[in-house]
Order: sequence, then C-alpha cells, then structure tokens
Amino acid sequence: MQKKTLSLKWLLLGSLITNTGISFIWPLTTIYMHEYLHESLTTAGIVLFADSLFMIIGNYLGGLLFDRWNRYYTTLCGISLATIATGFLIFFHGWPAYPLFLILSGLGNGIVATCINSFATVVAGRPASYVFNLLYFTNNLGLVLGTLIVGFILPYGITYIFVLAFSLFALFLIVAAITYRVDPIKNPINKAKAENQVLNKRSQRQIFLLLFTLFVTWVAYEQWQSNIAAYMVAHQMTVKDYSLLWTFNAILIVLLQPILTYFDQFLLKHLHGRMYLGFTLFASSFAVLLIAKSYHLFILAMGVLTIGEILALPAVSTYVDQRVTLSQKGRYQGLVNVFASAGRAVGPLVGATIIESSSYQLVFILCVCSILLVTVLFAFGNRTTTKDAAK
Repeated sequence: MQKKTLSLKWLLLGSLITNTGISFIWPLTTIYMHEYLHESLTTAGIVLFADSLFMIIGNYLGGLLFDRWNRYYTTLCGISLATIATGFLIFFHGWPAYPLFLILSGLGNGIVATCINSFATVVAGRPASYVFNLLYFTNNLGLVLGTLIVGFILPYGITYIFVLAFSLFALFLIVAAITYRVDPIKNPINKAKAENQVLNKRSQRQIFLLLFTLFVTWVAYEQWQSNIAAYMVAHQMTVKDYSLLWTFNAILIVLLQPILTYFDQFLLKHLHGRMYLGFTLFASSFAVLLIAKSYHLFILAMGVLTIGEILALPAVSTYVDQRVTLSQKGRYQGLVNVFASAGRAVGPLVGATIIESSSYQLVFILCVCSILLVTVLFAFGNRTTTKDAAK
C-alpha cells in the first residue's frame, strides 16, 4: 500500500546508512590496492577515477529515471546495485574483481544519492532548504561514523569491512522497500506538457553558473582530501595531525549544522548572501594555507573551510530546487551531484599535476583566485536587472 508522502525520518535514515556504508569502502581503496593487492598508485588512481566516473553516470541516470520513470523503483534499483556489488566483494576482493565491483557499487550509490536529494524536494510539511540542511548533517555524520568504525574493524581483516557495508546497504534496501513507496506528487500540468517543460534561458544560465562554481569549489576541496596531507608532512607534521583536522571538521559540522537548520527561514531569505559568503570562506581557507607554517594555522584554515562548506554546499541544492519545475527536480538534483562528483574526480589529479610542475603555493593561489572568480561570475549572472525582469 502506498503512503501519501515520504517521512523525513526515513529519508534521513537512508542518507545516514548510505554514507556510513560508502565510508567503509572508499577511504581504503588506495591503501588496499597498493598494500594488499600490490598494484601501483597510478593504477589505484585510475580505479578511483573510474569509480567517480560511474558515480557521475549514476547521478545523472538517477535524476533522469526519477523524473521520467518511477522514483520508488529507481531508488530500489540503485540500492540493489550497491548491495549486490558489496555482497560480491565479501567473497571476491582480489584483482580484477575488486575494482569491477567497486565501480558497480559507485554506479548504484550515484543513483541513490540523486534519489535522496530529489526526494528531499518533495518531503511534505518541510521546506526543501530545511531538509537539505539536515541531509548535509546526516551525510557527514555517516562519513564520521564509517571512518571511525573502520579503524576498529580493519585489523580483523578486510572481509569484515565488506560484510558491514553489505549489511548496511541490505538494511537500507529493506527500509526503502517498505517506506519509500509513496504516491506521485500531484501536478496540475498534464504529463505531455510536463515532459516538454523547459526553463527559461536566464534560469538555465544562473543554475549552470552555480553548478560550475560548485565544480571549481570541489576541485579545490579535494586538495584538502589528497595533496595537503603530503604538504603537512613536508612541514614536519604527522599523518595523525592531518587526521585530527578532519576530526575537527566533523565536530564543527555536528555542532554548527543544527544551528543553521534552526535559522533556516532567515537563511532562506538571504540564500544568495549565504552562498556568496560560503564560497568566499572556501577561498579564504586557501589564503590561510599560503602562510601556514605552524599547526594552529592549519586548524584555522580547516575551521574557515568548514564554515564555508556548511554555508554554501547545502544552499546549492536549495537554489536549484527553487528554480526548476516539478517535472525537472530529479534531473537537476542529479546535475548538482554530477558537477560535485566531477570536481571530486579531477581535483586530486589537477592538484598533483600543478604541484609536480610548480609548487603547492601555486595550487593555493589558483584555488583562491578560481573560487573567487567563479563566485563573482555567478553573482553577476544572478543579478535581477530591469531588462531581465521585463522578459
């Protein structure tokens, strides 16, 4: 029997389970392939890129099917792919089975990520901005829980990691099968018209300027998750010091995100300013890195980065949701994930290439300049002019 709407608690639980399960696997990929499967770091990098590429395909496919096929079955298909792939990894995690099932899992998780974001736009009784804030919180909480648990379980063997990930995905499949079967959203526009709906050129331009800003921001953000570790070690700091920065990041998100959610109505009224400030803080964190020689300055840079991300990143989905029609919500939430995933995919490679040919300082300068430049371009394109209003 179908329910009329999807309850927020089940959507948040799905987000928490998915991100916890993902974080059991992806942080271990490079280490596992290099240390256990004895493959080169280059091969590991190619596998990670392929995983990101298939996640991007999943993001787009999930949005397309969410709008044009069936949102319930699209979600179940994505979860099933991730569950089946992770189940096979329990028994087949050698070469080349490991990368093949990892990539299949990435495709499934890409579909699921878009479906969760798309469902967030139609949760009854809550504005989408409020739901996106909570989803950002559960996403990060899942990543924190997953990486924390991995540290305790990995010494017993990699198989137990895959068993845990499989169990979580299987749990989500059961939860989704029971709770995600909801009535279609009633749309006063008939199906033929809905399929032919297109955004006006100004809205399309604004959205794609924002998505390009998101892409550049994620390219920069990936420097923190890849190349900055080596930079800190070169300044006589340890891997533990680097790990503690992400603990600090997680604590700030857990503490500050609920506060932002509490002031959701105020932030919704100032959505543009929220994004401008968030992206500017992103850029500022790399300005701090330019002068960072001691650990406390790295902590400061991470603090600035974290405040920037909790301001800007959830607001992107809200902004896009406000501008698209009901029949296009899945597609455009899929594009939000596509551009973010693309930035994550190419970020480490772009940074490493610049570092090897020049220096870390050039990477930091480019991150500052590129984020500020695309933010200004987005702000300029986002202006409401008399000429636009007349159209």
